[in-house]
Amino acid sequence: MTDLAVERKQKIIAEYHVPTTIPALRSVLEAIPEPKVLVIEEGPSADWLYRNLRTSVNEMVVCDPRRNRLITDDGDKDNPIDARKLAELLRGGHLRAVHHSDSPDQVVLKEWVSLYGDRVRQGVREINKIRGRLRMYGVRAPRGALSNARIRAAWLAGLEARSLAGQLEVLLLGRDTAVQQVQQAKRELGRLAGRYAIVGRWRELPGVGLIRAATLLAYLDTPWRFRGEKALWKYCGVGLLRFASGTDRRGRPKAGKLRLPWAVNRRLKDAVRGAAISAIHAGNNVFSESSAERIRRGLPPGNARRSTARKMLSVMWGMWKTGSRFDPQRVRDRPCQKQQQRVLKETTCPDRD
Repeated sequence: MTDLAVERKQKIIAEYHVPTTIPALRSVLEAIPEPKVLVIEEGPSADWLYRNLRTSVNEMVVCDPRRNRLITDDGDKDNPIDARKLAELLRGGHLRAVHHSDSPDQVVLKEWVSLYGDRVRQGVREINKIRGRLRMYGVRAPRGALSNARIRAAWLAGLEARSLAGQLEVLLLGRDTAVQQVQQAKRELGRLAGRYAIVGRWRELPGVGLIRAATLLAYLDTPWRFRGEKALWKYCGVGLLRFASGTDRRGRPKAGKLRLPWAVNRRLKDAVRGAAISAIHAGNNVFSESSAERIRRGLPPGNARRSTARKMLSVMWGMWKTGSRFDPQRVRDRPCQKQQQRVLKETTCPDRD
């Protein structure tokens, strides 16, 4: 069931308790006079509700529940109370909208990216279970036992602990299933991502492959949702937030400290950081040169890695907006006073990812 609260002129004029179905919700919304703004919190059903109800109202906002938490958790809490508090937050302009794609095709791509990541993590869990079981018996698996059927069969048949062999057969079934699911999800993901030219252009960058390019496209959706590159960096978890409070002994404001944001999309952060690390380790490219130059200037390696990730993001963002291809010569570092000042600021940020 879904609870709806209707506010007009700072007063709740109606409340509804209806089934969570599109026809039931749409009938209630269409009965409310215009102008009308519908607010819901981000959750598992948010995208489904957004796609089906946005045409029934003048504006629809999917808001960030983390931002609302201090207010919604203050006092008694249930669904009708939360609905009234959302109406108050909308009136006060305190809601932060969560972006949802208007393209059904990109919604499907995002679902497959999420499914692929989940199956990869499931495969890692299955491997860890097998390793844990082997440690219980003090046994080590021979090379190729997990992927080669012949080596696996000979190994299991030669185990002295027959109970362990039976347990491993069950666990290996789970691992094989996860591998098949990963391969199937990757094939479908490649087919869907191949429809977008930007994915092919991004893959020209060192360190960026199919999965990372598709992840960035699926979760960023459009380059026009960000005001500037700093907002993009923070959303992807490689930008820096400034924290300052209090004064020193002379009454002057204390210098702010730079920290990494914690409330970020982990899949995006992993894709961006992974691309930067791969490019740096590959060497002989503009991004590895940029990282090495920053380290020579005195930046810690971890901070240089994040700076390189920010540089890659800016390049990809520019390619996305302009439709251009990757040109290493255009993105090579050009020393300037402003850049030197930025490097000095970055050294104040702790070397922590």
